[in-house]
Amino acid sequence: MSSATRRAVLLLPLALLLVWLAVGGALGPYAGKLGEVATNDQAAFLPRSAESTRVIEAQRAFRQDETLPALVVWTSPGGGPLDAGQRSAATRALASLTGSPGVVGTPSPALPSDDGEALRGVVQLRPDLGDELTPTLGAIDAAASSVPGTTVWLAGPAAAQADLSDAFAGIDGLLLAVALVTVLLILLLVYRSVLLPLVIIVGAVFALGLACAVVYVLADHGVVRVDGQVQGILSILVIGAATDYALLLAARYREELTRREGDRVPAMRAALRQSVGPVTASAATVALGLLALLFSDLTNNRALGPVGAIGIVCAVLSALTFLPAVLVLLGRAAFWPARTRSAESGGGGHGVWRRIAALVDRAPRKVWAVTLAGLLACAAFAPALESKGVPLDEIFVNDAPSVAAQETLGRHFPGGAGNPAVVIARADTLTRVTSAAEGVEGVDSAAAVTASGQPGAGAPLVVDGRVRVDVTLTDAADSDAAKATVARLRETVHAVPGADALVGGYTAQQYDTQRTSEQDRMLIVPVVLAVILVLLVGLLRSLLLPLLLVATVALNFVATLGVSALVFEHVFGFTGTDSSVPLYGFVFLVALGVDYNIFLMSRVREESLRHGVREGVLRGLTATGGVITSAGVVLAATFAALGVVPLAFLAQIAFIVAFGVLLDTLVVRSLLVPALVRDLGRTAWWPSALGRRAGTGVSASPGAPDVVESSR
Repeated sequence: MSSATRRAVLLLPLALLLVWLAVGGALGPYAGKLGEVATNDQAAFLPRSAESTRVIEAQRAFRQDETLPALVVWTSPGGGPLDAGQRSAATRALASLTGSPGVVGTPSPALPSDDGEALRGVVQLRPDLGDELTPTLGAIDAAASSVPGTTVWLAGPAAAQADLSDAFAGIDGLLLAVALVTVLLILLLVYRSVLLPLVIIVGAVFALGLACAVVYVLADHGVVRVDGQVQGILSILVIGAATDYALLLAARYREELTRREGDRVPAMRAALRQSVGPVTASAATVALGLLALLFSDLTNNRALGPVGAIGIVCAVLSALTFLPAVLVLLGRAAFWPARTRSAESGGGGHGVWRRIAALVDRAPRKVWAVTLAGLLACAAFAPALESKGVPLDEIFVNDAPSVAAQETLGRHFPGGAGNPAVVIARADTLTRVTSAAEGVEGVDSAAAVTASGQPGAGAPLVVDGRVRVDVTLTDAADSDAAKATVARLRETVHAVPGADALVGGYTAQQYDTQRTSEQDRMLIVPVVLAVILVLLVGLLRSLLLPLLLVATVALNFVATLGVSALVFEHVFGFTGTDSSVPLYGFVFLVALGVDYNIFLMSRVREESLRHGVREGVLRGLTATGGVITSAGVVLAATFAALGVVPLAFLAQIAFIVAFGVLLDTLVVRSLLVPALVRDLGRTAWWPSALGRRAGTGVSASPGAPDVVESSR
């Protein structure tokens, strides 16, 4: 190739590089701006069709918009009783908040506890305060602190939401920095190259900037919703996926570059030709798996679907355009100072993977039987993982002021005080509904709301022939006992003739969310499995092998849940699991687990077409072992970075995905799947032509010399 021709050929990579530099420069800042369009208002993420959601709509008819209650609790520093003067001062302090920014209506007067050692007041706040919530709570605390000889505690949903916002504060910068530094260190240690890890990281950052810009615009126009959880998962997902796809392409380019003695352009063409199929199939698997969340009745699940899919598309776009352009321009320099073994030097892959391939070849049935037994043993503990929600005192991994305040409130007042269940019923059945509610086990009191907005303080407020009854529960509003009480309350008031009653409120919302999550899993899990199966059939042109792969990744997921059940209870000390965790874990683990099987089996199919089925398994495992394991470690590390956010939900997701990915790459993909395919032989590829042809068996040795080491 002449120098002029070579320069012309390099113009396309150079143009692609310039385009991505422009994208990175213009859109990169959006990676830190999603917080501007994010909402952590949990009321916005309720099930669309749930009874508690209908109650919120019914409350608006009373000209009482949905509010966020802040509970103010006063106690004596020494634990003694509070006197009448302190009670009067507390009532005056609450009254002084009327008309304050963010405060709705008139705060309730201070009420003493039965033991006389605490006072409690309720201040209703607007639910859309956003960044103004913390200053508003600060003003409440300042007013309440005027009561002499008392300690002030702020509890309830408003205080919890403020702590939640604080937990997500700075998530853009902190989470991204931890993930990128972790990935960079792993890549430097594994590949012993200076430029390649930097190139991969830059490509991942460009992909994240593009994804965040698209999501920002859509969220700003109300097309998608973003909260702190979706925001954090998007960053991790894009960084992890972009790195995985980049590693696969870079490894293939490294092979081709060595085989073609440094001829960069033909090497990249060959690498792209062999990698585009597996990479796009893997990306489609994850993206479609995420889009299946659109079938969910929970708004935050539906939000993650398109947002995550956008991130995956941007990740694969970067891996297949930016990375090839940079690698072509750099050539061998991209891998400096590491050296690759040539095809003629007896490479054949890292020694560890040659030994693993030899083990699989020597005793395939024993290998898959032992690994299968181990996975089934782990899966046996999966039923112990109860996703009934995380109690308020465990929502935050570290200590939070709202948690301590809630514990103080629970020691002196009924658990549901200040955060009642809300019953909307026909006015002419008020007496019967109230009486029925008071007779329900777990109910402390029930009273109709008056024109003043307070229950039991005058004539009931009637709007369009309906009334609102506030029902105080004896147990904490976030507890399993309170949710059981709500279920009994609904059954009871629904049975009142002509009442047409609905039950809502905070506890009912938690109960409905839990039940909706269970229904979502029943619907979405089969959809995801069906989508993955269709994609695998199209890619591998086989029926039996895709069924086998889907079964193994599903088993990996269940085994991960079993291990998680033990770790959450005995190591982390969690007594509950967030109701969304199993579904999120399933979507990520199954989709990403299939990713690695796609990388492996597409290479096995390629090698089997050349060398026969038996040899194809061994060569495919040896050639891809290092790069897929590296990709799995990187992805596990990026998801583990979610642990820097002090929330139980993200800590649980981080462990499930990180552990599950490692289990998949180190056990399922490295041992179970190759051993099963090796044992089944041509039958695994039924009914494709590959399943009917005899193996050529060019070289029976798993360390055949024509396989190039893809990773050190």
